Amino acid sequence: MSAPSPRELGLRWPAEWEPQRATWLAWPHNSEDWPGKFQGIEWVFCEIIRRLAETEKVGLLVESEAAGQAALRTLASVGTNLASVELLVAATNRSWTRDYSPTWLLGSSGPRLGAVKWRFNGWARYPNHDLDEAAGERIARARTSACWFPERSAADAVRFVLEGGAIDGDGEGTLLTTSDCLLGRVHERNPGLDQAAIERVLGEYLVVDKVLWLPAGIAGDDTSGHVDDLARFVAPARVVLARESDSRDENYLPLERAREMLSGERDAKGRRIEVIALPMPSPRYQAGERLPASYANFLIANGLVLVPTFNDPQDRHVLGLLSELFPDRQVVGIHCLDLVWGLGSIHCSTHQEPAISDAT
Repeated sequence: MSAPSPRELGLRWPAEWEPQRATWLAWPHNSEDWPGKFQGIEWVFCEIIRRLAETEKVGLLVESEAAGQAALRTLASVGTNLASVELLVAATNRSWTRDYSPTWLLGSSGPRLGAVKWRFNGWARYPNHDLDEAAGERIARARTSACWFPERSAADAVRFVLEGGAIDGDGEGTLLTTSDCLLGRVHERNPGLDQAAIERVLGEYLVVDKVLWLPAGIAGDDTSGHVDDLARFVAPARVVLARESDSRDENYLPLERAREMLSGERDAKGRRIEVIALPMPSPRYQAGERLPASYANFLIANGLVLVPTFNDPQDRHVLGLLSELFPDRQVVGIHCLDLVWGLGSIHCSTHQEPAISDAT
């Protein structure tokens, strides 16, 4: 007999704005992810970690004890509260913890903290991903004994592939994703599974009752359409959606189609979705290739929202807009022109772990 699923145990997938115990990152070490820019990447991570350590714990993956001590010295040099930093020795291929870390669940009875560890296959693009896959499992088992490793179906023993950046939730049973990422024919994660089959897996393990499918992600995204560069819940029934004002830009039509689709949708509770336009920065390029620069890749933490900025005229407007949407949090811009050279930004390089409360 198989073990009960998270749905059967009454667990739920909390929203990112709910109280957090920690945020997980992996200290950067792969210079190939940031060609010509790696020297400045540690300092971007320092600023992210320094800010987070003011309000919650920071779980930091490091290659070795020696690498961990070196990271702590660097963090101390920028005034980080080291008492909030927890080291976990786990070698990684890359530092995009959003995608290989477990998805956390909360329960009011039985397991208080659960972890769903999806299979990570390097975004169906990169062959060197085994260390990342193992590191994600290491995080899960370090924090809870209630771990699930979903399979594609009851008929096979092949694990279900999913990355954290591919999904966003409202904590009340609604999930956002894109068809390009989960159903795309070019870089398939789960060959042979149609939309209904994927929704069954998401429903059973993330306890979601409605999946909102947007068509595609933004230009330059090598994950084939992660939703965290495109659209994010900021409250139940409220979604910020990237919007391009230049009709000549390659993002213009896909983002307009996403707006049309989402504007007529309702969430799992039957509420009509309010869609709030989040401007796009001016296009950024590396060696002639479009980079996935997007303000949607922000991170919500305890009392804090960290927002990528790009030395763009829209930076100030976006920080003001998000301050209005999160009036109880400090909204802080983090300069990410170097970080996005690695084809990711703040949300991609972090993954929140919820706090267990008496009400959980």
